Amino acid sequence: MHHHHGRYKRKISYLESPKRRKEFSPEQLLNMIPIKEKDNILDFGAGTGYFSIPAAKRIKGDVYALDIDPSMLEIIKKKSREENQENIIAVQGSIEALPLGEGSVDVIIASLVLHEIQPLAPLMQQMYTLLKKEGYLICLELEPKVSSEKVPRINLERMEVELKEAGFQISEKVFPAESLYMLIAKKTD
Repeated sequence: MHHHHGRYKRKISYLESPKRRKEFSPEQLLNMIPIKEKDNILDFGAGTGYFSIPAAKRIKGDVYALDIDPSMLEIIKKKSREENQENIIAVQGSIEALPLGEGSVDVIIASLVLHEIQPLAPLMQQMYTLLKKEGYLICLELEPKVSSEKVPRINLERMEVELKEAGFQISEKVFPAESLYMLIAKKTD
């Protein structure tokens, strides 16, 4: 049990690291996404709120911070209290746990999380269903350097295929940092 905790701490320190912020701040990302003031946003696999908090500051709608790890959500709740952000709703569990109906979200941000989900297709369908028509899924992932890496990664090409098969139309590809790619995919129907 102890061993797992160390890895978890490292994950948090990476998620919050100044190096990560310098490479690619959440504000930079949010500037690239077509976010409107009245939007509702789902931060899928919200972690420590790296995107949830800055996103909440930009909108009058709600940010649903979804994570399976309750300790991550505690961090988000604490931060949102400190920042007086009352439009962040922390939800624990998988996408089914969201108190949301079809077509209720304008933007889904999935940062460094989709590679952990196998198979991906059912989740993509759920995301597609959750999004409003003309809604966006923002997918941020690390491009594998070599295919034999032990870490499961999904390369850009495969992610594009997954998105298209779910019915998304890719509107933009961005490479915000070395070995990091971002796909902006739109629900068109």
